[in-house]
Amino acid sequence: MTINFKDALGVHADALELRAERTRVLAANIANESTPGYTARDLDFGAMLAARAAEEQGELPLTEAGPQYRVPFHPSADGNTVEIGIEQAAFSQNASDFQTSLTFINMQLKGLAKAINGQ
Repeated sequence: MTINFKDALGVHADALELRAERTRVLAANIANESTPGYTARDLDFGAMLAARAAEEQGELPLTEAGPQYRVPFHPSADGNTVEIGIEQAAFSQNASDFQTSLTFINMQLKGLAKAINGQ
Protein backbone atom coordinates (compact mmCIF):
# COMPACT_ATOMS: atom_id res chain seq x y z
CA MET A 1 0.00 0.00 0.00
CA THR A 2 1.42 3.37 -0.98
CA ILE A 3 1.05 6.65 0.84
CA ASN A 4 -0.12 9.64 -1.16
CA PHE A 5 1.53 12.51 0.72
CA LYS A 6 -0.65 15.05 -1.08
CA ASP A 7 -3.73 13.45 0.45
CA ALA A 8 -2.04 12.88 3.80
CA LEU A 9 -0.91 16.49 4.23
CA GLY A 10 -4.11 18.02 2.92
CA VAL A 11 -4.29 21.73 2.29
CA HIS A 12 -1.19 22.50 4.37
CA ALA A 13 1.27 21.58 1.62
CA ASP A 14 -0.38 24.04 -0.77
CA ALA A 15 -0.62 26.64 1.99
CA LEU A 16 3.09 26.31 2.71
CA GLU A 17 3.98 26.75 -0.95
CA LEU A 18 1.73 29.80 -1.31
CA ARG A 19 3.09 31.34 1.90
CA ALA A 20 6.62 30.94 0.53
CA GLU A 21 5.58 32.69 -2.71
CA ARG A 22 3.97 35.52 -0.73
CA THR A 23 7.17 35.85 1.31
CA ARG A 24 9.14 36.40 -1.91
CA VAL A 25 6.68 39.06 -3.12
CA LEU A 26 6.68 40.92 0.20
CA ALA A 27 10.48 40.73 0.47
CA ALA A 28 10.75 42.27 -3.00
CA ASN A 29 8.48 45.09 -1.88
CA ILE A 30 10.63 45.77 1.17
CA ALA A 31 13.84 45.60 -0.86
CA ASN A 32 12.48 48.15 -3.33
CA GLU A 33 11.26 50.65 -0.75
CA SER A 34 13.52 53.37 -2.19
CA THR A 35 13.18 52.49 -5.88
CA PRO A 36 11.42 55.33 -7.73
CA GLY A 37 8.33 54.15 -9.57
CA TYR A 38 8.28 50.69 -7.96
CA THR A 39 4.75 49.38 -7.50
CA ALA A 40 4.13 47.23 -4.44
CA ARG A 41 2.44 43.88 -5.04
CA ASP A 42 0.80 41.30 -2.84
CA LEU A 43 -0.91 37.93 -3.16
CA ASP A 44 -4.49 37.24 -2.12
CA PHE A 45 -3.71 34.08 -0.18
CA GLY A 46 -7.35 32.99 0.18
CA ALA A 47 -8.12 33.40 -3.52
CA MET A 48 -4.95 31.58 -4.55
CA LEU A 49 -5.64 28.69 -2.17
CA ALA A 50 -9.23 28.42 -3.43
CA ALA A 51 -8.00 28.45 -7.05
CA ARG A 52 -5.48 25.72 -6.27
CA ALA A 53 -8.16 23.58 -4.58
CA ALA A 54 -10.49 24.06 -7.56
CA GLU A 55 -7.74 23.02 -9.99
CA GLU A 56 -7.00 19.88 -7.97
CA GLN A 57 -10.67 18.91 -8.11
CA GLY A 58 -10.70 19.42 -11.89
CA GLU A 59 -12.79 22.58 -11.75
CA LEU A 60 -12.06 25.94 -13.29
CA PRO A 61 -11.05 28.55 -10.71
CA LEU A 62 -13.61 31.34 -10.26
CA THR A 63 -10.97 34.06 -10.23
CA GLU A 64 -7.54 34.43 -11.73
CA ALA A 65 -5.19 34.36 -8.78
CA GLY A 66 -1.77 35.95 -8.88
CA PRO A 67 0.17 38.97 -7.71
CA GLN A 68 -1.95 42.08 -7.47
CA TYR A 69 -0.84 45.68 -7.17
CA ARG A 70 -1.30 47.30 -3.80
CA VAL A 71 -3.03 50.68 -3.59
CA PRO A 72 -1.09 52.95 -1.21
CA PHE A 73 -2.71 54.95 1.58
CA HIS A 74 -0.13 57.72 1.15
CA PRO A 75 1.42 57.74 -2.34
CA SER A 76 4.94 59.12 -2.61
CA ALA A 77 6.06 61.85 -4.99
CA ASP A 78 8.42 59.50 -6.87
CA GLY A 79 5.66 57.01 -7.74
CA ASN A 80 6.81 54.33 -5.32
CA THR A 81 3.81 52.64 -3.67
CA VAL A 82 5.73 50.72 -0.98
CA GLU A 83 4.68 51.68 2.55
CA ILE A 84 7.30 50.07 4.74
CA GLY A 85 5.16 49.71 7.87
CA ILE A 86 2.43 47.89 5.97
CA GLU A 87 4.95 45.67 4.19
CA GLN A 88 6.72 44.77 7.42
CA ALA A 89 3.44 43.95 9.16
CA ALA A 90 2.30 41.78 6.23
CA PHE A 91 5.70 40.06 6.12
CA SER A 92 5.58 39.34 9.86
CA GLN A 93 2.03 37.98 9.71
CA ASN A 94 2.91 35.84 6.70
CA ALA A 95 5.99 34.44 8.51
CA SER A 96 3.79 33.51 11.47
CA ASP A 97 1.25 31.84 9.18
CA PHE A 98 4.08 29.99 7.39
CA GLN A 99 5.30 28.65 10.74
CA THR A 100 1.76 27.54 11.62
CA SER A 101 1.42 25.59 8.36
CA LEU A 102 4.85 24.07 8.91
CA THR A 103 3.82 22.98 12.41
CA PHE A 104 0.66 21.30 11.07
CA ILE A 105 2.67 19.44 8.43
CA ASN A 106 5.19 18.34 11.05
CA MET A 107 2.39 17.00 13.29
CA GLN A 108 0.82 15.12 10.37
CA LEU A 109 4.15 13.57 9.36
CA LYS A 110 4.79 12.49 12.95
CA GLY A 111 1.34 10.90 13.00
CA LEU A 112 2.09 9.04 9.78
CA ALA A 113 5.41 7.85 11.18
CA LYS A 114 3.65 6.51 14.26
CA ALA A 115 1.06 4.74 12.12
CA ILE A 116 3.77 3.17 9.96
CA ASN A 117 5.67 1.99 13.03
CA GLY A 118 2.46 0.57 14.55
CA GLN A 119 2.43 2.80 17.61
